[in-house]
Amino acid sequence: MELVVGKNQLLRELQLFQGIVERKNTIPILANVLIEAKGNEVRMLATDLEVALRSRCDAAVAKGGSLTLPAKKLYEIVKALPETDVRIQEDKNGVKVAADKFDSRMQTLPREDFPSLPEATGTASATLPREALREMVGKTQFAITGEDTRFFLNGALFVLRSDSMSLVATDGHRLALVTVKREGTDQAVKEGEEVKVILPKKTLLELGKLLSEAEGDIRYERGENHLFFDVGGRVLISRMIDGQFPAYERVIPKGNDKDIEFERERLTNAVKRVALLSNERSRAVKFQIDTGKVEVTSSSSEFGEAREQLAVDYQGTPLAISFNAQYVLEFLNVVETDVVSLSLKDEVSQAVMKPVGAQGYDYTYVIMPMRI
Repeated sequence: MELVVGKNQLLRELQLFQGIVERKNTIPILANVLIEAKGNEVRMLATDLEVALRSRCDAAVAKGGSLTLPAKKLYEIVKALPETDVRIQEDKNGVKVAADKFDSRMQTLPREDFPSLPEATGTASATLPREALREMVGKTQFAITGEDTRFFLNGALFVLRSDSMSLVATDGHRLALVTVKREGTDQAVKEGEEVKVILPKKTLLELGKLLSEAEGDIRYERGENHLFFDVGGRVLISRMIDGQFPAYERVIPKGNDKDIEFERERLTNAVKRVALLSNERSRAVKFQIDTGKVEVTSSSSEFGEAREQLAVDYQGTPLAISFNAQYVLEFLNVVETDVVSLSLKDEVSQAVMKPVGAQGYDYTYVIMPMRI
């Protein structure tokens, strides 16, 4: 194989593979990227067997073929090169990677060892609005648990309907749900039906990166065991998590009758400041709610205590409720509206936070109170 490719084009694609490839993998070939040269392009593929990414860029191919190279080292070398063309050439002693006056030779692993991955068939596919999907991923992925033994919680539930789509994530302490309208009919879902799949946490992380890079709508397809997201010509392939996601609709309270609206930036800053003296393990902050005001407080035997008062339009009965400060801040950090609402029932029932005046999507964040 022999080809010449622009440094910046190649670097852009290799950068997207860095989150896919695992540094500490027991299968050596999974640390490599598969490079296939044909015609006037070079195609690349990397996988950790759960998530995979196919990508391509234009190249001058003198001799076609395929080989594998260490994904991280290749990225580091290309990144360090001057702004010029990169030459990749295979011979009996390995693979030569060169540019300008720089020359290197990298070790390769057999192409035959690289796992084969399914291809999208084009059947049962759907068109998803890119910007809406990007919003959904950004507003839910932080609520996925990282290490729950209930493996179905290590992902987010994607619900596709003919006229809308939802993404929901929960770790048992809070739940984030975003629903967005979508137009058009396609093969993936019939009118009145719901098609549900659980997307792994890593899939959402990599999908979020691709969505911020690309333009245009997304082609989505569900295979037998895999999902395919065609994002601007790059294809993210993901295994589905096989499991029963909790009935999230039941978690969303219907009887919360106490509503308080906050200026988002003011609330964010107050919680950040007060949380500095909260218990480091629980990260608890208390909302002491009274007529016309909410006092955010924290205390710890080790550090002391802090409080900050916020003026609000509230005329209901006083109550005090405690939350994990990190959970509150993670919601506030992804919301763009100037005002957010907090809906409560009492001190021990789950609360609901929502952006006020959000355009184009419905966002519900359920948060369990803490007992301190």
